[in-house]
Amino acid sequence: MSVFGVTPTEEEIYRHFLRNPDTPADDIHLLVHTEQDDARRSLDRLRELGLLHPDSDHHRVSPADPGVALARLTDARLNALHEELRLVMQARDLVEGLRAEQGSRLLPVQGIEQLEGLTEIRNRIDDLAFFARDEILSVEPYTKLSPENIKRSRPLDLRCLRRGVGIRNVVHTAALDDQPTYDYLRELVGRGAQIRVAENITERILVYDGRTALVPVDPQNTSRGALLAHKSGLVANIIALFEKIWAQADDLVAVEEETAEAAGGLSEMEQQVLISMCSVGKDEAGARDLGISVRTYRRHVADLLQALGAASRAQAALLARERGWI
Repeated sequence: MSVFGVTPTEEEIYRHFLRNPDTPADDIHLLVHTEQDDARRSLDRLRELGLLHPDSDHHRVSPADPGVALARLTDARLNALHEELRLVMQARDLVEGLRAEQGSRLLPVQGIEQLEGLTEIRNRIDDLAFFARDEILSVEPYTKLSPENIKRSRPLDLRCLRRGVGIRNVVHTAALDDQPTYDYLRELVGRGAQIRVAENITERILVYDGRTALVPVDPQNTSRGALLAHKSGLVANIIALFEKIWAQADDLVAVEEETAEAAGGLSEMEQQVLISMCSVGKDEAGARDLGISVRTYRRHVADLLQALGAASRAQAALLARERGWI
């Protein structure tokens, strides 16, 4: 009952009276092995919560029906949670107020805020992603993501997508050659993100809800800091640059289809899984060799079985060899 704010001692006393409704209230401290003053305070609070009712005999109490009592506690708890949620949703106004306290660091005339150091930049990116409501635009010319970067970015990205926030992301084509990075991008696409790839991009751009844009001071060295633009004119120009890059980039799904067609109907990953499936005994070992999760590995195996029209992995291996896939 702790979820309703009932302490273990209070719960023990309530349960005792349910089992032994004739117990004198003055003796309850002896039966639950607690101090008399503590028992008295627990009795008072149980009365406030409506779990105990005083009898005409002031030395006795009667327990409330559990169904009625818990329904009352549930309503009270839900009301409290609703109020707490309302206060949390006002945090965006609080954030803006706190930023105003930064004073000289925010240049209201220019509408630009300077961020220094990777830690401050990452913390601000986390804040902006957390409070995003409409769409996040990004251009990121990385060729691979480290496991630490993926671990850090994945919860925020998936949370945004679950809340219906759109994500449009342009990455360097070379990022598809790194398997963990490719799997992560493919997961985002599966959750609703739009990913495009481009060969010649050097820009680093992040735009949140069309109102705030983040660009590095030096695109070649992000540790030198970043500029956060709030002014609508500056943000509009950055969005225009993003849209130009977006229009010239290739859709990730289209690139996969072209790769699959060139490989005789299989993507590069499917080819690797097919070879592994025919030569490695356990899925865990095959997934480890390819640097993907067992769940992803097995999903690829299922797709291959369906594509080959095979009822088993052994049959799939024979059919793949007949078609010259391996």
